Amino acid sequence: MVSNSHLHLSAALTCVAIRRLLAGAMARSNRRRRRLRRILAMCQWQGGKGLYMQLNATAPILAVYANPEACLKKDFRVKRSSVVYLVQMLSSPKDHGWGQDIEVLVLLYSLAHGLSLSVVGSAFGIPKSTVHRIIKHVTGKIKANLKTLISLPTPDELPEIADGFCQLAKSPAFHRAAGAIDGCHIRIKPPGNEYHKEYINYKLFPSIQMQAICDSTGRFLDVFIGYPGSVHDARVLRNSPIFCQALFPPAGWFLLGDGGYPCLEKPVGLLTPYKVPRGQVQARFNRHHARARSVVERAFGRMKARWRATLFKALEVSPSFAPDIIACCAFLHNLCIDMNDVLEDAEAFPPEDGDQSPPPAAACGQESPGHHLRNRIAAQLSAPVQMAPHLREHDYI
Repeated sequence: MVSNSHLHLSAALTCVAIRRLLAGAMARSNRRRRRLRRILAMCQWQGGKGLYMQLNATAPILAVYANPEACLKKDFRVKRSSVVYLVQMLSSPKDHGWGQDIEVLVLLYSLAHGLSLSVVGSAFGIPKSTVHRIIKHVTGKIKANLKTLISLPTPDELPEIADGFCQLAKSPAFHRAAGAIDGCHIRIKPPGNEYHKEYINYKLFPSIQMQAICDSTGRFLDVFIGYPGSVHDARVLRNSPIFCQALFPPAGWFLLGDGGYPCLEKPVGLLTPYKVPRGQVQARFNRHHARARSVVERAFGRMKARWRATLFKALEVSPSFAPDIIACCAFLHNLCIDMNDVLEDAEAFPPEDGDQSPPPAAACGQESPGHHLRNRIAAQLSAPVQMAPHLREHDYI
């Protein structure tokens, strides 16, 4: 008579054998799938790239792109040469899948149509999940190449930038201006947790902060994105690499900022308007300062107007992914400037935020005020350009 222990041992051995058979069958099935994928990729190898997905060639949006005479601005908000330049910039030998040009078109179309996965999927004839993966993939590529288009100027480029600010201000007194700085609030859908209130800004809507420095043409030189909307502009500046590491501007140069920033000489030069101007000298300085500084507001306005379907409403992405989308929009803004890709309705858009500015911030102990520099420039603005000979004995500065 067989004992119970022998029965249990036999059953256990049988279970182990069955598991091994199932594992072997699954391994063989997986190997067959991988082999079929390789064969399919080899069969569809075109132009040196393995395209293992098939697009719907009858999709109207692809027919527009395939026609070299068709204008792409209506659907993608950029002209064809800008698309080609972006595809070349992001291409790499390891590209596969849909092809780099199609993935770039998907991202541009999604930005032009409010990041709606269903709208983009219907236009290209691909699933929403695939649209989401493509957006994440191309956004990551742009983020990795961000410094190719958004970078601080070299010392040799600073005089040209300063000349541009002198023309904007209509005065040579701003011949040491290296850029204009400001903050912009991008609407988001706040997280549904205890941090919801942290994203409510002083305008009472949830947002993420984008700090940017631009040159006299409105081209972004530096962007710092991600702080919640409730954080003051001055605090965002003090936590940015530009300020903490004193990266820009160089000594002897200064940035132009609104009244929400402190007037500083160190660690970064930053000139702000007089909060309560006393007399014509200070009022005149504020007028010339505003003419030069407002270029950064116009840059924000042009960027938002180009991608209005995305940036004029709350971003349909998580707060952790929103900074990447905003950085892409800034990257494309510079690309369009380099390609002379002008969008007429974007150029006509009013400056961002108008005259609104956050409440003034208090100065910190590690900073050196720049009031004497501001006073000197204000005096230069009010001094006569050509002084009469009998007045040259007096010191007006």
